[in-house]
Amino acid sequence: MDVQGIRKEFPLLDTKINGNPLVYLDNAATTQKPRVVTDALLDYYRTLNSNIHRGVHHLSQQATDAFEESREYVRLFMNAAKHEEIIFTKGTTEAINLVANGFARAFLKKGDRVLVTVSDHHSDFVPWQQACLQSGAEFDIMPVERDGTLDLALLEEKLALKPKLVAFPHISNGLGLENPASKITAMAHAQGAAVLVDGAQGIAHCRVDVRDIGCDFYCWSAHKIYGPTGIGVLYGRQEWLDKLPPYQFGGEMIEEVDLQQTTFAALPFKFEAGTPPIAEAITLKNALEFVESIGFDALREHEAQLTGLAIDGLRRIDGTEIYGKEEGHSGVVSFNIEGAYHYDIGVILDQLGIAVRTGHHCAQPLMKHLGIPGCVRASFAIYNTQEEVERLLSGVKKAAEMLR
Repeated sequence: MDVQGIRKEFPLLDTKINGNPLVYLDNAATTQKPRVVTDALLDYYRTLNSNIHRGVHHLSQQATDAFEESREYVRLFMNAAKHEEIIFTKGTTEAINLVANGFARAFLKKGDRVLVTVSDHHSDFVPWQQACLQSGAEFDIMPVERDGTLDLALLEEKLALKPKLVAFPHISNGLGLENPASKITAMAHAQGAAVLVDGAQGIAHCRVDVRDIGCDFYCWSAHKIYGPTGIGVLYGRQEWLDKLPPYQFGGEMIEEVDLQQTTFAALPFKFEAGTPPIAEAITLKNALEFVESIGFDALREHEAQLTGLAIDGLRRIDGTEIYGKEEGHSGVVSFNIEGAYHYDIGVILDQLGIAVRTGHHCAQPLMKHLGIPGCVRASFAIYNTQEEVERLLSGVKKAAEMLR
């Protein structure tokens, strides 16, 4: 893979921080955007700006066509069966809240059960926690092993309690570990449970085939996969989306409004109330095309090389603890240094121009499970280099010397 050629497509990477070249290793929080995406955003507002689905004039029809072309590209990208199964949302968080809200209103009741994992991002953990509080259902939490993996035998016991829905991350944002999504889905379906996969991290690191996974819902955000912020995707099997009540009300999602009642539009518009982020939805296609041009095999191999180099180097720094099993980190390395506070490590690295994430990573239950308040997370993308990993390791060594 021509990493230097790829880097030329990301002008922000030329930034200097405190006189040092930027080393951007906060990709699990958000990725940088290639020129093809930023140029397309500007081009939309310069040449195509118009509201969609509501106008007969030329610009509106062109914008509508581009919007729906992007939806179709997303369908193909995920191998969904129908375009009605692709709902545009503001991101993973809204997508999960949409489903959780619908389940709380229509399907969950006292005596029912929802199963999540302790490694879930707050955006998956809290909506289901609140849905259970609202409906009276039991909120069940699947622990993880010390290395961050799921005990499938224990999962089988949890599933035998017949949860209505099982939610889990495709890849943990805190540890970067990939869960066996197809296997978990099959196990859950065998017990009659619906399955929601939080794909915020998964979408950027592996080829997602929702029919192969077999899940009922898969949620993700464009900004994790080199696309714009403010746009995400909810994939839902049509039989479930038909049964779920609307999440928001307003323009676009109605069929007919009378003084005392309203009927709602067909999928996917039933869940897309109001004016959507049109430019962002259209340019999501550009981001996905960019990733396709590189290929997931090359992407995964590159990230694995960088992650392995980082883990090997961190192990050689006295007092460093790396969280998660030894292998299988999908572009993420989370660690602490004995005697040093994670926030202080992040501040020192920032002074050296190295951007990492510190804290609980919106996964406080996982951090409590590991017995730590938080950690340092370095996350890699297609534009990162081995030289940048070496700068990270050098910076961590300096931080360790300063803080211990």
